[in-house]
Amino acid sequence: MARLVPIDDPDDPRIAAYRDVRERDLVGRRGGFIAEGEVVLRVLLGGASRHAAASLLVAAQRVAKVGPLVEPLPPEVPVYVASQAVMDAIVGFSIHRGLLAHGLRAPEAGAEALLAGLPERALVLVLFGIANHDNMGGLFRNAAAFGADAVLIDETSCDPLYRKAIRVSVGAALKVPFARLAPGTDPLALLEAAGFEALALSPAGAEPLAGLRRPARAAVLLGAEGPGLPDELLRRARTVSIPMASGWDSLNVAAASAVVLHELSIVRR
Repeated sequence: MARLVPIDDPDDPRIAAYRDVRERDLVGRRGGFIAEGEVVLRVLLGGASRHAAASLLVAAQRVAKVGPLVEPLPPEVPVYVASQAVMDAIVGFSIHRGLLAHGLRAPEAGAEALLAGLPERALVLVLFGIANHDNMGGLFRNAAAFGADAVLIDETSCDPLYRKAIRVSVGAALKVPFARLAPGTDPLALLEAAGFEALALSPAGAEPLAGLRRPARAAVLLGAEGPGLPDELLRRARTVSIPMASGWDSLNVAAASAVVLHELSIVRR
């Protein structure tokens, strides 16, 4: 049974992980993260997440509604309960969802090990320069929706376990395996060594997406809106484009990922 712990003081050291959420999200939480909202917490607590909950912080008026969600928690995962005013003071803004969790990251195996553990027929996303947390969340949501096996992220991309990215992903960032490429890694060499063919998405891609021959192990490379993928990668990879109406050549990166993953997953099925 869950252990409910009343919190009356915003400075109570037991809820230090939740203090000043926005500011601390920007600098990281030493292996932890904050998850927000009932939909996301159902993923975190429901057995599908790769990560674990260390504790919860719930507004008093939400306790009855979320009772079935938190009741199975073991006593070592405390559920801190505070009034709305106290909770707002803890997190540093009005948290109208009234439901947060302090999560603990699963150990990251590394990109090479992650690829090696995937099935013979696999589909992965490889992301470059994705600095917008909404886009990152959308990319993970699409990866989950269309059955991608994993996501690789370059060193310049933002954290998929940033609170907003998790929320936009509706919890998919907690489920889809991911690894960050180490600085100096040659991503195409890494993919080739693991038996993956790189499909680099670009408005100037040589092959249209429709009718594309899907490799058994396919890696879809996506870059940030505006700069796109680095020229060096485009010169070396198989390039793919999404045909569009005259006068238009690009989509939001998350939208583009949905189109490509849908096409490749149809072939996969």
